[in-house]
Amino acid sequence: MGPLIVNEIITENTNLLFAFLIGIGFGFVLEQSGFSSSRKLAGVFYGYDAVVLKVFFTAAITGMLGLLFFSLFGWLDLSLVYINPTFLSSSILGGVIMGAGFIIGGYCPGTSFCGASIGKIDAFVFIAGLFIGVALFGWGFPLWEKLYLAKDLGDPKVSRLLGISDGLFALLLILVALVMFWAAELAEKKFPREEY
Repeated sequence: MGPLIVNEIITENTNLLFAFLIGIGFGFVLEQSGFSSSRKLAGVFYGYDAVVLKVFFTAAITGMLGLLFFSLFGWLDLSLVYINPTFLSSSILGGVIMGAGFIIGGYCPGTSFCGASIGKIDAFVFIAGLFIGVALFGWGFPLWEKLYLAKDLGDPKVSRLLGISDGLFALLLILVALVMFWAAELAEKKFPREEY
């Protein structure tokens, strides 16, 4: 949640309640959008279904614009919003591992719980693998700690790295999204697949 606790607008318990309710709502929207289907999710990699790309890109842009406008109106101090530190080596390796798991299993961690919520066995298997992977990572952390912490970039923002304002970056990202949506439509027409 935002810096509402820091500014003593809400209590920590209220923040946890809001997070729980938003999580339930997010899961409901994902399931209703068809994200409990591993074939639909994997379709983005094969070009026949770009709904995952469209939904998540739209959500990211909506969140970005919300933060920018909240900051512009003085409702939110962006300097109080936590940004995860970036460790380049582990980010790239983690992206490759998660991407491979997504292609093989057809789920990402969040959507696997959507599939499990409607009783999909493959989603339960994926969740079991997720917990096994987390346990192995934690158990073996001393072995790969140096790799995990390699190439610490701090908490960079793309706009700062490009030397442009947040507003200009938002505009450029919206234009990129429109091009990606157009390309996704072309891909879906080129690689059609019957409904599943």
